[in-house]
Amino acid sequence: MADVLSQGEIDELLSALSTGEMDADELLRTESEQKVRVYDFKRALRFSKDQIRNLSRIHENYARLLTTYFSAKLRSLVQIQVASVEQLPYEEYIRSIPTMTFLNVIEPLPLNGRLLLEVNPNIAYAMFDRVLGGHGMSMNKIDNLTEIENRILSALFDQMLHSFKEAWGSVVELEPIMETVEVNPQFLQLVSPNETVVVISLSTSIADTSGVMTICLPYVVLEETLPKLTNHHWLQETKALPSDEDEERLNSQVKKASLDIAAELGRSEITIEEFLQLGERDVIELTQPISRPLCVTVGGETKFLAQPGQEKGRLAVQVTDVIGGSNDER
Repeated sequence: MADVLSQGEIDELLSALSTGEMDADELLRTESEQKVRVYDFKRALRFSKDQIRNLSRIHENYARLLTTYFSAKLRSLVQIQVASVEQLPYEEYIRSIPTMTFLNVIEPLPLNGRLLLEVNPNIAYAMFDRVLGGHGMSMNKIDNLTEIENRILSALFDQMLHSFKEAWGSVVELEPIMETVEVNPQFLQLVSPNETVVVISLSTSIADTSGVMTICLPYVVLEETLPKLTNHHWLQETKALPSDEDEERLNSQVKKASLDIAAELGRSEITIEEFLQLGERDVIELTQPISRPLCVTVGGETKFLAQPGQEKGRLAVQVTDVIGGSNDER
């Protein structure tokens, strides 16, 4: 928006024009000149604002999933959130990360190319310390890790892929595979130096330790999914109807669900004075007649009538009637 001139500035401008200190034609020429904006072809913007915004949404979900997983795994206060999402040349990204860090090279099948999940050593060692029962203290020994330390850290990094797969499930079904773990970014040539990549920075804190994890997504990896990262696609997309296999799997899982079943023998009401005077061998009379069937509740709701008895020496009830339904609903 153009600046609004005060009355004093307007008077000064008119005075300068009337005295010849300023030339009106020169002002018009300056205004009509074409505005030139510097454009760096090495920083070509290949992702639209909608695509960057949707990538941010996906990884905000990923951050929430990681927060839930690591909070339970490390039994500590863990906070992970998206700090920034930006596109820049791969060479610039490599220069921005520490010279010694954990670089997880991931193959995001079925997509082409490879992506990077960079974990700052402060964060990685805090995780390692919590897994072994420590307070989440950080250290710096990335250049001489033992075999046991490598295995524990690799297992933690592998678990991060499950959450990554779930976060991307609404866009594409991924089967990410951990290809290798590098520690020096200078020896890792993922794509050409001028290739555009999207870098998602995740601000991470574990107990008293804080740091940043980054995800590097090259353009070649996202190229196939870019049409699905537009707002138009997300708004037009409709959920597919469940298949017969999905319904069968759902029915199978529902049938395995546990239910609380209770047979009520009867009820009684007594005063507080009577309750305080209760002692051993006292008898409480129930309101339920012996001749009346018992009520059987399922999940707190009465569903059956039954009669008490024994089955193989154990107390049991036999269902005699179904309340509010046919025998097929048993």
